[in-house]
Amino acid sequence: MRRSTELPIAVLFAAGLLTLVAPGAAYADREAVLRQIALPHSYYYREMYLPQVTSGPSSVSWSPDGRELVYSMQGSLWRQALDSTTAVQISAGPGYDFQPDWSPDGKRIVFAKYFNDAIELHLLDLATAEQTPLTEGGAVNVEPRWSPDGARIAWVSTEGTGHFHVFTGSIANGRLSGRMLRPERKSEVARYYYSPFDHELSPSWSPDGKELLFIANPETRYGTGGLWRMNADGSGEAVRIHNEETTWKARPDWSPDGRRVIWSSYAGRQWHQLWATTVAGGDPTPLSYGEFDITSARWSRDAARIAYLSNESGDTAIWIQDIVGGARRAVEIRDRRYLKPMGELRMEVRDGNGRRLAARIAVTGPDGRAYAPDDAWIHADDGYDRGIMPFEIHYFHSDGNTVVTVPAGEAQLTVWYGLEHRVTRRTVHVEPGRTTAVALEPERLPLPEDWPQWQGGDVHLHMNYGGAYRNTPERLVRQMAAEDLDVVYNLVVNKEQRIPDIAYFSTRPDPASNADVLLLHAQEFHTSLWGHLGLLGLDDHFLLPDYSAYEGTAAASPYPSNAVVADLAHQQNALVGYVHPFDVLPAPVTDAALANSLPVDAALGKVDYYEVVGFSDHRASAEVWHRLLNCGFRLSAAAGTDAMANFASLRGPVGVN
Repeated sequence: MRRSTELPIAVLFAAGLLTLVAPGAAYADREAVLRQIALPHSYYYREMYLPQVTSGPSSVSWSPDGRELVYSMQGSLWRQALDSTTAVQISAGPGYDFQPDWSPDGKRIVFAKYFNDAIELHLLDLATAEQTPLTEGGAVNVEPRWSPDGARIAWVSTEGTGHFHVFTGSIANGRLSGRMLRPERKSEVARYYYSPFDHELSPSWSPDGKELLFIANPETRYGTGGLWRMNADGSGEAVRIHNEETTWKARPDWSPDGRRVIWSSYAGRQWHQLWATTVAGGDPTPLSYGEFDITSARWSRDAARIAYLSNESGDTAIWIQDIVGGARRAVEIRDRRYLKPMGELRMEVRDGNGRRLAARIAVTGPDGRAYAPDDAWIHADDGYDRGIMPFEIHYFHSDGNTVVTVPAGEAQLTVWYGLEHRVTRRTVHVEPGRTTAVALEPERLPLPEDWPQWQGGDVHLHMNYGGAYRNTPERLVRQMAAEDLDVVYNLVVNKEQRIPDIAYFSTRPDPASNADVLLLHAQEFHTSLWGHLGLLGLDDHFLLPDYSAYEGTAAASPYPSNAVVADLAHQQNALVGYVHPFDVLPAPVTDAALANSLPVDAALGKVDYYEVVGFSDHRASAEVWHRLLNCGFRLSAAAGTDAMANFASLRGPVGVN
């Protein structure tokens, strides 16, 4: 296959999709991860609320004496003293372990385990290392929290409804029995990103154990809701103490002195930072600042410090901050003490000429769990075929020279390098305490000699969009190289009121671009009525407010329409396209909700391209495109992933389309 040597600033790609499976292979059995959750827009709550396998820590809890931390990292639980740089593994599967909470007596850890197509709560005895399942209903159970006296647990479950609700209960006969804190309720307001049913998230106990603090969203159109408190026995009415447009990451925590609440908020900013208010409400006070996310904060038992997660380095890490004075330090992890015998796997990926290749790699250990280098980002697919594998695929991007620590035994390796090469698979035996080296050479696909010149591109992705990691142009360029991409458009766009990548917007190629990879920043204009637009190659400025038709807000008006936005973009010599157009085939005459302004805009000459392949149903989208072609409208085809490149869980990597 030949590649063009020129890299255009604003181009469209008629994408030819190269399948890597036998003709006629069926994908009907590929279903969403945790399909028992009955909520819309799974790619938001799954990434921003449900626990994910991440390279760095994903949650943290204090020991009762304040000398140690327990946290989840790469799907295992780890214990670490504050005066130590050694992380001690205290769980290693089966499955993936998350969200530990240390019991008040210091003897047990309650945590969430992803295994057997569900997330169940388990109990870990620190003296015996014995694990006991507490729930077995096949639901999704997350965010367990001990009551201050250690007699009860509050958690969030989809049990019985498929929706997220707070439960409380106690352990009896080795099982956790409880009840829903509030009955299920349906809000009167219309919601686009959220279920019509109210939810309750992220419970936190009052110091006396009589009340619970949580996130709830009654009559909230956008966002996961505000901060509410209620009697822990379910009596009385819930009281809202603070309201703002939160996302799934607020996770409030009630202070041990009973007077204050901390939570993560992006109020007035592009990234989540720590804020505090009183338990009676009042004006919020910021506790931290920075162009990165701080989440999952927990008070120490003496209320003098806060432990939290930060992605300021790109990956996640635990930091400790003093309440008075604000001194902060990262919890360093220099050594890891594993439960099982481990070995090192050194992988080199090269082409037929011996040149090192950046690539996407998946490593599965003999325990069926995914493994990655400590400094790589672990990503997971959002669906899988349960007849083929027990978990979704987890992978990472490599520069071609990678070392991974895995349990001793048979490891399964899979390597991808763009659409020009076959998928490479290998089984390697890893010896305990030793380094096993393996060379991998992806095979080029045997395509015709007269195959036309082309460039690998992705016209639609988001560098940062509220995910676990914090992406940068330099890292995105490395992701592009590992997927054998030449050109990518990062569509800068809002996530609720913030626009995470607004500081990177430019009318010129990003300086991180190089001779092989071209990164450009463009815009996606959001509207809840007309359909989303891609604006490629704006030569003057970013169009504001970047969204319209957001009911119940100052941007509730359907003006500007897509036609107006297209005219404004064309005045800047940009190309305008409809992105991720249809999930179902529209019937404009009978179902106005499935119609948008695409046909009219195409007839008026407002549209330059159309994402035939994107984050939508490709069959419905392609059929609409052909209908427009049959009407004589010459719309170029485009392929865009809509990949959120800083997500730990997403529908394929950049360039997958």
